[in-house]
Amino acid sequence: MTTATLSACPACSAAPSAEDIAARAMPKPARLTLSLPTIHCAACISAVEKALAAVPGVNDARVNLTLKRAQVDAGPAVTASDLIAALADVGYEAHELDPGSAAVTATDRAGRDLLMRLAVAGFASMNVMLLSVSVWSGAVDATRDLFHWISAFITFPAIAFSARPFFRSAYTALSAHRLNMDVPITLAILLALVTSLWETALSGEHAYFDAALTLTFFLLAGRYLDHRTRAIARSAAEELTALEVPRAWKLVNGAETATPVADLSIGDLIRIRPGARMPVDGVVTEGTSETDRSFLTGESLPVPVAPGQPVSAGEVNLTGPLTLRATAVGQDTALHRMADLVAIAESGRSRYTPLADRAAKLYAPGVHILSALAFLGWLAWSHDLRTALNIAAAVLIITCPCALGLAVPAVTTAASGRLFRKGMLVKHETALERLAQVDTVVFDKTGTLTSGAPVPTNLDAHDPATLSQVLAVAEGSSHPLSRALTTALRARGVAPAPVTDLREQPGYGTTAILEGKSLRLGRASWVGAEETATTTAWLSAEGEAPRPLTFTDALRPGAAEAVAGLKAMGLRVILISGDTPAAVAPLARQLGIDDWTASALPGDKAGRIADLQARGAQVLMVGDGLNDTAALRAATVSISPASALDAARVASDIVLLGTDLSPLPGALRTARKATRRIRENFRIATAYNVIAVPLAIAGLATPLIAALAMSTSSIVVSLNALRLK
Repeated sequence: MTTATLSACPACSAAPSAEDIAARAMPKPARLTLSLPTIHCAACISAVEKALAAVPGVNDARVNLTLKRAQVDAGPAVTASDLIAALADVGYEAHELDPGSAAVTATDRAGRDLLMRLAVAGFASMNVMLLSVSVWSGAVDATRDLFHWISAFITFPAIAFSARPFFRSAYTALSAHRLNMDVPITLAILLALVTSLWETALSGEHAYFDAALTLTFFLLAGRYLDHRTRAIARSAAEELTALEVPRAWKLVNGAETATPVADLSIGDLIRIRPGARMPVDGVVTEGTSETDRSFLTGESLPVPVAPGQPVSAGEVNLTGPLTLRATAVGQDTALHRMADLVAIAESGRSRYTPLADRAAKLYAPGVHILSALAFLGWLAWSHDLRTALNIAAAVLIITCPCALGLAVPAVTTAASGRLFRKGMLVKHETALERLAQVDTVVFDKTGTLTSGAPVPTNLDAHDPATLSQVLAVAEGSSHPLSRALTTALRARGVAPAPVTDLREQPGYGTTAILEGKSLRLGRASWVGAEETATTTAWLSAEGEAPRPLTFTDALRPGAAEAVAGLKAMGLRVILISGDTPAAVAPLARQLGIDDWTASALPGDKAGRIADLQARGAQVLMVGDGLNDTAALRAATVSISPASALDAARVASDIVLLGTDLSPLPGALRTARKATRRIRENFRIATAYNVIAVPLAIAGLATPLIAALAMSTSSIVVSLNALRLK
């Protein structure tokens, strides 16, 4: 057995041990964060975690379905590219995120806070109601006063806690010299408390603590319903920033060094491995490959790159290693400029005000004036301050906008539930009323109207031997067209030909040897064929003419029905795509869209929408990529499919949960019905006030009766909202 001994030399004690030095010299384990935009269920979680755990060097992998993210603890040799490739093999799309930029908590603090305040108000109101029943049953004198004082001790702290959201909102509005719906709500609650406390102090027969608590409970219920109808989303600009690559492989004296992107400078040489995302804007100095620009520009096909050609941050290198010289870093990159576009567009949303707040601008002053006039009139008539204050409180309570406060959330809850059953999740509080105003619909192409994946179209035109050769060569490449061929031919039961010496030529295609003859599958110019207007890969066998393999980007389910339905409603439909005219024109003809634009940059899309809105159009934007985020934010209202990149989904107001676009026309009809119901609720609330206010002013309604009448109007409003179902 060994025992630890203290060193007699302080310097020796302070010096690090050999084990400490070795531990410090060891590379630190990596903690990687991946975005998983296509996961949607528990089976996805299991499949992703299993695939990640199978990667050598991965210690632990946990998937968060709510955030659609995976946290991976791995050894220092494991890179994000390894994990992304492993997930691609099992059919899941993944992107590396910067954990520092993507710090988001999964807990819904605002919802929990409202629910806790609602529970306190409900519990307190039930207890005060029990005490009130005792008073109504005949308790008099000291017993009645005792019950009132107990009610006061319950009510004041409960109101101070539960009604804080209304107090804070009213204070903020008054500080800015404006009125909102929470100002009369706050005054009604406070006046009910003050009146009740005064009555209790004077041994009065009636106190209205239960009315104040009931009022608070109903309003908190409406506020919580409103909160639950939409998702709490992060800033789209922050999500775009999180997509920036956190590390890069910088070449220093010919050696690769892992370097934080924040430390890169213009002129640095950077090695980009296949499957990696570009960390900076730059010019290729070495290597040939193809890049995927679909999230940035909307181009559905990979773009070949070679020395001397520019690339942008956010593009994905597909086939071969590249070396590039940085020309823009940090906030000057194309990806960061796109985030700036989104941030600018986000600020434009502030011009939309909820219908309830617009009603408050007219309603709140009238309520306060009526209550003040009732107080002054009764004080002058009766010379009794107590009577005047009671009647003023009754007027303020009976006209309290509880019904108006529920008018919007009750309808939006019903409408959002109806849309959710049809596969649409409403995220923003004013999305439905903005959707109801739409007269123009703008679609993106790749990934929105189409599936975003190439599909072979002429396999039946080739004999089995040719298909066998195609499969053998296609299996040697990770190019999107090769993967599409592999999937389609394997589904047909085709067996690959026995080829040898299978090699990929980055930027061109794949070669192999079959029975001593060379096979090539790739670009037209590489195999000696002529370029065509359609998407085509060519198979060239030595001594034979090249044979074309054509592709199309399949329509998303329900796309044709959605476009036809929107046009039948009298809406203008526009297609704006970053793809080439040769790819956009046939799709526009197929769907019957006459107004289309190709080769549009992200700024062009946002600019076109701004131009339409300047001419009075109310625009719905439907898109899915990074290149759509600025346009999604700039539009009157926006929709993204669930398969969209996180940034596009966050930028949108509504998420289409399924793959089918056909619910879009129905969503517009539901939004228009919902807006009509909201306006009907405003009219019901107004009619109620026209009847109830004169009774309160005449002194025929106590504050308690006023609270009961207010509750009745709220129930009527809620029942009208349920007609949407």
